[in-house]
Amino acid sequence: MRSILRAFAFLVITAPVWAAGGLMSLTDSETSGGLKEALTQGASKAVDLLGRDGGFMNNPKVRIPLPDMLAQAEPLIRMSGRGKDLDKLVATMNQAAEAAVPQAKTLLVDAVKGMSVSDAKRILTGGDDSVTRYFRDKTERQLTQTFLPVVKQNTDKLALAGQYNKLAGQVAGVGLMKSEDAQVENYVTRKALDGLYLMIAEEERAIRKNPVGAVGNLAKKVFGAL
Repeated sequence: MRSILRAFAFLVITAPVWAAGGLMSLTDSETSGGLKEALTQGASKAVDLLGRDGGFMNNPKVRIPLPDMLAQAEPLIRMSGRGKDLDKLVATMNQAAEAAVPQAKTLLVDAVKGMSVSDAKRILTGGDDSVTRYFRDKTERQLTQTFLPVVKQNTDKLALAGQYNKLAGQVAGVGLMKSEDAQVENYVTRKALDGLYLMIAEEERAIRKNPVGAVGNLAKKVFGAL
């Protein structure tokens, strides 16, 4: 029994060393190259999944709901007979996100190409949100600027969106709601980016769990060493 316990203790103590040794056995070029392959794959797949009909609307993880102010008033609005207007707004917001997301692919791939060796190692050894943090830092500001006009073009078609913006602007002006949600196009853009980063992170985690599923040989090698 003691020998079994000693063997178990040895495994527990040395397992982290083996894991680190697997990654440390790779060159810097292999480490960054493998991660770049995986993130390019993940970003491209996320964009393809979200940037199509139903990409947001049919995915409960990223589906964009009514802004809080409308959600709180939803029962009264539906009782007044305007439930169809709310449904149309939800559909339009999600369609706007689906129309905007394809614009992200080039910028995301460029962010991967510009990744340093230290960035790669930080992502590989970081927590579950390391990929999201990297992409937010490198692309959020530019993607917000890119998404916003596409989203606005879609949401401006609805009278309810304009009514929401007018009322929400007044509410935000007296501090009763977040200023970033006072315009429906800003709210949708923020939610679209949240969904995009979430799906990229999920794709990266899937490769961590199943390195064989990675497209490139370097990605297989790096994630197989983790």
